[in-house]
Amino acid sequence: MNDAAKPDPSNEPLMVEEPLVLEFEFDAPPAKVWRAVTIPELRERWLPDCDLAGAEPETSIPGEEVRYRMRDSEPPFRESQVIFKIEPNVSGGTRFRIIQQACVKLPQPANSNCRVMRAAA
Repeated sequence: MNDAAKPDPSNEPLMVEEPLVLEFEFDAPPAKVWRAVTIPELRERWLPDCDLAGAEPETSIPGEEVRYRMRDSEPPFRESQVIFKIEPNVSGGTRFRIIQQACVKLPQPANSNCRVMRAAA
């Protein structure tokens, strides 16, 4: 029996950088903007699949918000999360916000600093 706890890579600490927030006002209705960010053939024109870690959204609130994971195409292949928020504006158009936040995994020490688990005698 192995008495050392193994580190869980999914629990690696993330350093979250300050988000980049861009806001736009469009004359188009929210439903049209929603289609542009969620229908792959339309989204591909301005946000290609090659810029995404996965072509499918991570989460989605229909008509309001969609979240994708992006990955740089060059080393060190940094990843970020991009959120598109859509809401109607007072003139019948759309208020469109893009929120992008980079996530960086912090390096782990050579010793994992995990507790040693021992079997009871």
